Amino acid sequence: MNDNRNYDYTDWKFNVRDEYQVIADWITPKAKVIDLACGNGSLMKLLQEQRQADCEGLELAPTGVDNCLRHGLKARVAAIDLDSSYADYPDQQFDYAVCNVTVQMVSFPEVLLTQMKRIAKRQIISFPNFAYITNRFDLLFHGRMAKPMIFGYDWYSTGHIHQLSVADFRAYCRDRGMNVTRQHHLGPALGKGRLPIIPQVWPNMFSIVAIFECE
Repeated sequence: MNDNRNYDYTDWKFNVRDEYQVIADWITPKAKVIDLACGNGSLMKLLQEQRQADCEGLELAPTGVDNCLRHGLKARVAAIDLDSSYADYPDQQFDYAVCNVTVQMVSFPEVLLTQMKRIAKRQIISFPNFAYITNRFDLLFHGRMAKPMIFGYDWYSTGHIHQLSVADFRAYCRDRGMNVTRQHHLGPALGKGRLPIIPQVWPNMFSIVAIFECE
């Protein structure tokens, strides 16, 4: 049975997801970066190669940390939940704290975001936009937990426990004093490329993955 609450990275290869290059382009050269929920280290590897970043990662899955260490990447196993893994980091230790497509999977996302703001000068957060148009149609016509944004899992076997939209995140930033400095939205594919304009203009409906930089 598919279940994305307990990842096993034993046989995973390094990969480059669509949002990685956007994040890499935003990172200044030689910046100090913490990657929260770093998986098998794919994003850190890219940041080191392209931006010569000084990276370290936190990851719940020991197999992900093992893979990072085998390839010379700095990482450690997070304590139970990412929400409670920051006590030993001093204020503003990092230039960037990155949380890539994970904020919707933690128990206390407001704690995660607050701690990212504390330990890093800038925060980069990406997440699947639950208000994407296919989700709306799936919920409207089938009357069930929308499946496109839980990527083939079921409501009971997914770690996506705090579904949010672009509008939700913008409202959170406004209410909590997080200044959005940049944002980019990945939309649907068209042939071999992506539709670049529509998700930027109407992101709450047409963004599949939203990427925000805050400070």
